[in-house]
Amino acid sequence: MTVQEQYAVLFVGLLFLGMLVCLEIGLRLGRRTKVAEGAKQGLGIIEGAMFTLLGLLVAFTFSGAAERFEGRRHLIVEEANDIGTAYLRVDLLPADAQPEIRDLFQRYVDSRIETYRGFRDRAQAQQDIAKSQALQNELWQKSVAAAARSNNAAATMLLLPALNAMIDITTTRIAATENHPPAVIFAMLAAVALVSALAAGFEMGGSANRSWLHIVGYALILSVSVYVIIDLEFPRRGLIRVDAFDHYITDVRSSMK
Repeated sequence: MTVQEQYAVLFVGLLFLGMLVCLEIGLRLGRRTKVAEGAKQGLGIIEGAMFTLLGLLVAFTFSGAAERFEGRRHLIVEEANDIGTAYLRVDLLPADAQPEIRDLFQRYVDSRIETYRGFRDRAQAQQDIAKSQALQNELWQKSVAAAARSNNAAATMLLLPALNAMIDITTTRIAATENHPPAVIFAMLAAVALVSALAAGFEMGGSANRSWLHIVGYALILSVSVYVIIDLEFPRRGLIRVDAFDHYITDVRSSMK
């Protein structure tokens, strides 16, 4: 389990326990406090607004996390397409330059596969990214030199833009892994969840008996929802992963002759 996963489990675990504590505090306050009939209507409006805000926060954070998750999967497919296109256009270069450049392509794709295969280790991933960038530079320089001495104008017009797109997508993918909502959003979500638990417990104070099914169920469902949101935000480290889409790049590597 990585440090990020440990923090996520700790955060959700504390949220779950905190909600149970707030529900219990609210329940005891509800039993000790006498609320006039006229005041109950006002409290109901406040509680309704509070739970509406909680629902909106959960909905928006979940929607954003799911959208970013899908975006990261699409970027994998896009990079695979960019690599495949650029590799096919190596045919436009002089025949004597093609073997070396194809070998560089194969080494480059191997490094890209290793980058995300070992992404659970951030230090190793940074080393793999640096290796890929070095191969990118070498691939670009040799391709430019080969295209310059080629009599085929298509080598410059088609291969080099394809190489540029293949290089650019790597930066886009790195940026996508760092694209997360500010921590204050999760802090606000946790705060509203705790306050709503307090309000729910207060409302339950009118009952003589505790309903542990409702108490534990409410805290558990909301905590699990928050964990799923966090898991979607880090799809290389949690239970919900984008690894299944990596086969698009490995398929491209397998097709390279």
